[in-house]
Amino acid sequence: MKFLGNVIATVIGIFVFIMLFFFGVLLIGAIFGGSETVSAKADSVIELDLRKIRNDYAGKYKDPWVTVFSDQKDVGLSDVINAIEAAEADDNIKGISILNDQSSLGLAQCKDLRNALEKFKKSGKFVWAYANTYSQKEYYLNSVANTVYLNPAGDLDFKGLSSEIMFFKDFQDKSGIHMEVIRHGKYKSAVEPFLENKMSDANREQVTALLNSIWSTVSNDISKSRNIPVAKLNEIANGLLARTPEMAKAQHLVDIIAYEDVYHNAIKKALKVADDEEYNKISILDYTQNNITTALANTSSDQIAIIYAQGEIQSGEGDVTVIGEGSMRRSLQEARKNKDVKAIVLRIDSPGGSALTSDLIWREIEITKKVKPIVVSMGNYAASGGYYIACNANKIFAESNTITGSIGVFGVLPNFTPLATKLGINTEQVKTHENSANYSPFVPLDENFKAFTLEGVENIYKTFVTRVAEGRKMTFAQVDAIAQGRVWSGSEAIKIGLVDQIGGLNAAIAEAAKIAKIKSYSTQNYPEYEKSFDDLLSGLPFAKSKEAFIKEEIGEENYRILEQVKRFQKQKGVQAMLPYGINIQ
Repeated sequence: MKFLGNVIATVIGIFVFIMLFFFGVLLIGAIFGGSETVSAKADSVIELDLRKIRNDYAGKYKDPWVTVFSDQKDVGLSDVINAIEAAEADDNIKGISILNDQSSLGLAQCKDLRNALEKFKKSGKFVWAYANTYSQKEYYLNSVANTVYLNPAGDLDFKGLSSEIMFFKDFQDKSGIHMEVIRHGKYKSAVEPFLENKMSDANREQVTALLNSIWSTVSNDISKSRNIPVAKLNEIANGLLARTPEMAKAQHLVDIIAYEDVYHNAIKKALKVADDEEYNKISILDYTQNNITTALANTSSDQIAIIYAQGEIQSGEGDVTVIGEGSMRRSLQEARKNKDVKAIVLRIDSPGGSALTSDLIWREIEITKKVKPIVVSMGNYAASGGYYIACNANKIFAESNTITGSIGVFGVLPNFTPLATKLGINTEQVKTHENSANYSPFVPLDENFKAFTLEGVENIYKTFVTRVAEGRKMTFAQVDAIAQGRVWSGSEAIKIGLVDQIGGLNAAIAEAAKIAKIKSYSTQNYPEYEKSFDDLLSGLPFAKSKEAFIKEEIGEENYRILEQVKRFQKQKGVQAMLPYGINIQ
């Protein structure tokens, strides 16, 4: 036994040593490797590679260990846009190269970035673009360039927008798994796939209107950049007249068909660099990190707090991709109590989520607004719960292609009674009072329970509409007429009073400064998440998530179907959520 104990102690000791050594190497690399900075040399070109840019805000953490071990090279889109603005006055930067860009940014984010690039061009510096192939979204961004290159063997996707919705009614009938739906709003079609086998007229109406509005923004922007009439762009899209490099050039969507080496040689020529020499390049990540360091040196005592609300709205702390009650309320309280903070900008990119959490955040905004002005900036989405937390701001900004509104609520309850019956399972309940039994997915939905739940949904809807009416200075009837779960684009929302002005994050910041009557100021980003070291370890390569393994096995498309079903199963309580999972292509 003693020998066995010694062996176990030795194994444990070796394991502990290996772990300490592993984390020691990581710590040394993080501390010393992270201190390296790359400066822009004279006559440099910024390479705008956006593959690592996922969100408006990259996040920061209270725990220094989490900060040390997290991927701090990731930056937010807002940082990138600020860096592009700084590059306008940087004598070392001569231009920007958008090279084979493949990003996960949404259309509203692309619009904000596109505006920054347009402004950069006006400084007299160039923006050039090259790609082996252009998706429609990437072409929308790249079309802002002075010169657009396309690989001779590549292609360009330009066909208009579409959205696809899956319906599960037959699947429910065949499987015996039913989703009990309780909703308010004729447009609240997040739950429609569980009720029907096809799209309702109301849903088709709003999807069509939304896509046409977004396409109008996309086509108008491309029209201005490429000097092609919108009518001609629609003709090109309808006939797929730009599907090959030669056709794309003939329609003036691209300027030059060439390989990448020709593109780089052209940049050399513009910079007057010899053919046998390399021109100076700096990645947007490195340039942005340098700009962040410079911005932190701003000594202005007056500050504008930028609070980022990204992802679905859920209870708990939240994170970079989840809007949590904990981090949001804490951020608002900290900004409110900080005497240096003169105004707050709330940047929202959310399809909504928990109605209760949305109301708790709304309440914190209401308290804060009495102390300091709050301006909302909407990103890709500010829908349902995302609009709930926006509606009482002093002013609301959105991009013209922001998806917003969706003022409505619903509840979804899974029921497995038909499946259980098929499998020979019978469930019975014993209770002391008529309504004392909890909801069970293994018994038919009780009509009293359904009536009480619908009553709760109706009450939350009335509260939601009342919040909007008070915040937007409208009557209940006026809001109800444009609510019912209907989704609007930013350009539509401004016409019906849900949005005040079209513009990006920087426009909202400028407005906040104007309301606060300050001219010189710095910005302070929130939230600072209370994430533990254990949470961070779960993301390391050796702790790969089961989701990652499933995605590898069944593929990205099938995984999205699985995730959609899982999201409905996880949603607790009444939801103020975007009425359908929109995937614009």
